[in-house]
Amino acid sequence: MLGVWLLLWSSLALGGRADTAFLRRAHDSSGHCTYSFTVASPVEAACPEAASGVPELRAELAALAARLSRLESRERGAGGSGPRGAEPGGARDPQQVAAASRLEAAYGELLRAKSRLEEEKGRLEREKEELGRRLESSAQEITRLRAARCPPGREGPGRDTLRAPAKAPRWEPQPLSYQELQSERSEVPVSRLLEEAALGRPGKEDSGCGQLLWVGEPVVFGRADSIAGKYGVWMKDPEPVPPFTRDNTWRVDTVGTEVRQLFQYEEAEQLARGYPAKVHILPRPLESTGAVIYRGGLFFQPRQSRSVARYDLRGESITAEREIPGAGYHGQYPYSWGGYTDIDLAVDETGLWVIYSTEKARGAIVLSKLDPETLEIRRTWETNIRKRGVANSFLICGTLYTVSSYSAPNATINFAYDTATGTSRAVSIPFENRFRYLSMLDYNPAERQLFAWDSFNMVTYPVRLSRP
Repeated sequence: MLGVWLLLWSSLALGGRADTAFLRRAHDSSGHCTYSFTVASPVEAACPEAASGVPELRAELAALAARLSRLESRERGAGGSGPRGAEPGGARDPQQVAAASRLEAAYGELLRAKSRLEEEKGRLEREKEELGRRLESSAQEITRLRAARCPPGREGPGRDTLRAPAKAPRWEPQPLSYQELQSERSEVPVSRLLEEAALGRPGKEDSGCGQLLWVGEPVVFGRADSIAGKYGVWMKDPEPVPPFTRDNTWRVDTVGTEVRQLFQYEEAEQLARGYPAKVHILPRPLESTGAVIYRGGLFFQPRQSRSVARYDLRGESITAEREIPGAGYHGQYPYSWGGYTDIDLAVDETGLWVIYSTEKARGAIVLSKLDPETLEIRRTWETNIRKRGVANSFLICGTLYTVSSYSAPNATINFAYDTATGTSRAVSIPFENRFRYLSMLDYNPAERQLFAWDSFNMVTYPVRLSRP
């Protein structure tokens, strides 16, 4: 439409130079509508062959047509479609100018944001490459340490130290405020190999009482396959009565609130296979891992009580029960790993013991010697060893020994209390927690070994004592 107006304006302008001007509209050979006009020359009556005005006119018309095409294109871009704004020198709409400015500003901001994102992408790529190099270096270091600690073909504690310990399940659905799950890691001052070489291995010729000098590496006898066997106690009777023998083995899985099953095995190999010869159902549920077998009876702490009971293995009934005066129970004074280990029974060469604490002792370990038939307390000792500060304890020849940690792979036997003199001393005997969760530890004087329960595993430790 704009082209038509300008063409008319041009024809009128050119018509001013002649007397007459003619405007024609017709279809061309391709079917398009075309406009043409003719103007008579005011000075020439005829067109000579060498007329020079025609090329100039044609050039002027071509330039005019090109200008018209540019104006139409500009009008279409601005949104115009008619005479309004069609003049070449007309003013643009202020709203369109403002919109164009905003679009330009937004486009510039997008370009700047794109540039920032590209820079951030480059930085992250560089960090990724650096982390990859560090990970590769760490993997090589771990491989080197494993090769240094554990030569091919040999398993050792060093291999375990490189594995992350599995998270231990709860003891039972009880508030954890009763349990203290912290331990102190003790450094071993001397090499285990040097100490073993100096002391030698224990042998059958060793007899009599003496001080504990050495604890060997753990030997696995069996493993519990269900979650109920995470914590437990397994035992042999050092002084059995007929029909039982020293080959009989006993086991209790202590996870749960109603622990009543006592499994009886004819021998340790049957325990390893997991097929009990008999299952005793205790008249009262048992608390924690402090039970022992001694002289034909199971000695245990009934659940949520400060009492100690004797269950007769032949008669399958409770024959004695006695309260331990002032003893803490059910989470008041446990070992450092928790598990309601407030009252712990033990057996050594001198008889039956109970390990506990009281409010009067302010959490320190208290020892009492018990009569195995009546459970009457014969004598009591109060130590200066804090019960929550040790992982477990046992007695050998009337001396109490404590373990520094229930989870550290290289723990120590760290304290000894001698009931003959009433004095305690610090010791440092290496002790290995191979499976990182020691919940039970007892001494068997007949076999001269420690029996332990370490995270589903039933293990023994050989020991060596000084000569009497």
